[in-house]
Amino acid sequence: MFGTAPVPPSDSGSPDDPPKGGRLAENIMHFARALRAAGLPVGPGKTLDAIRAVETAGLQHRTDFYWTLHAVFVNRRDQKELFDQAFHIFWRDPQLLEKMMSLLLPELRADADGTEEAERKKTMRRIAEALAPKSRQEAEENGEQEIEVDATLTVSDDEKLQTRDFEDMTNSEMEEARRAMARMRLPLMSVKTRRFRPSPNGARVDMRRSFRSTLKSGGDIVTLERRTRVERHPPLVVLCDISGSMERYSRMMLHFMHAMTSDRDRVHSFLFGTRLSNITRHLRNRDIDVALERIGDQVQDWSGGTRIGATLEEFNKYWSRRVLGQGAVVLMITDGLDRDAGDGLQLEMERLHKSCRRLIWLNPLLRFDGFEPKARGIRAILPHVDDFRPVHNLESLSQLAEALGEIGPRRLEAARNWSGELS
Repeated sequence: MFGTAPVPPSDSGSPDDPPKGGRLAENIMHFARALRAAGLPVGPGKTLDAIRAVETAGLQHRTDFYWTLHAVFVNRRDQKELFDQAFHIFWRDPQLLEKMMSLLLPELRADADGTEEAERKKTMRRIAEALAPKSRQEAEENGEQEIEVDATLTVSDDEKLQTRDFEDMTNSEMEEARRAMARMRLPLMSVKTRRFRPSPNGARVDMRRSFRSTLKSGGDIVTLERRTRVERHPPLVVLCDISGSMERYSRMMLHFMHAMTSDRDRVHSFLFGTRLSNITRHLRNRDIDVALERIGDQVQDWSGGTRIGATLEEFNKYWSRRVLGQGAVVLMITDGLDRDAGDGLQLEMERLHKSCRRLIWLNPLLRFDGFEPKARGIRAILPHVDDFRPVHNLESLSQLAEALGEIGPRRLEAARNWSGELS
């Protein structure tokens, strides 16, 4: 189901002689808690299923034990590495445990062994953090003195958190980033509508109110009443990509979208992968946990492919007239990597651009200095956006908040910088 799986320990022997006297269920419960702390969606139901599965499969071989727990706790491709490392550490693999605990020390040099090795270390850091509280608790129970290491360098924690990539954050840093997003306020620009309101300093004369005021005085005194246009924030529409390449960023962006929905009215949110999902109603719930749970039940195409052209066609056909009225601002969050190779995307992007006041494209790939618009999907989107920005850390979201408070030019400045690539 998941391709080439990590090779578990050999079949010789049982899994480190599981504890006798009914302690196996307790250990599986603690193992499930460690997986949950590391980021896997493990709840009480899965824990009970794991205990029943182990009782049914038996403990004849360590491999059987590994794959029994794997079948219960792992249901997505990106969870394999987390589960494999957590299993080896929790069920007493000394070599991997030594590697994991070494990651708790300050890292002063960047690893240049390749992307795959760097990705593995990021995952191992999350496992180390999940198991670290248990290690400290055991040390306190054994009466050992805890050694505190001052890892403070020259940069404050808040400043480092602002510039740290969402993909590189540990669980505690991600939680702190979510709290920072909840406190974020977006100064959306105010635009003039077609409606008027009474104003003593208005530029226009309100003839109807002036005549009524004259009738009250018997027609002897004519008082000119004035009016001015009503200003209001334009609607904000968010289109967020939830494909496999955007998974870590899209889950953080859901918290940002919830903060925007709680901060102001007329915010419409959509998720797209292989299909389009309207999650506006769910994000209006004040409790972010309840909102995310309901979104997870509704959306069925998490971490799959991306059909940007097809989903934008559905949005333009069924939703654009409902949510893009009164000069809406559109935020499109995607890396532009389209499974359909940009088929029909340029036409739909042109239609979307003409239907809104301003179209801002947020792309996490823009964080790389050597970014070039080579993919067909990116080349199809780029000419039809008004602003092109990175979205990979809290600092980029703060800059986005400032940009939303400005009207900005109705043209893409970034297209000029890449005119050679787009021609």
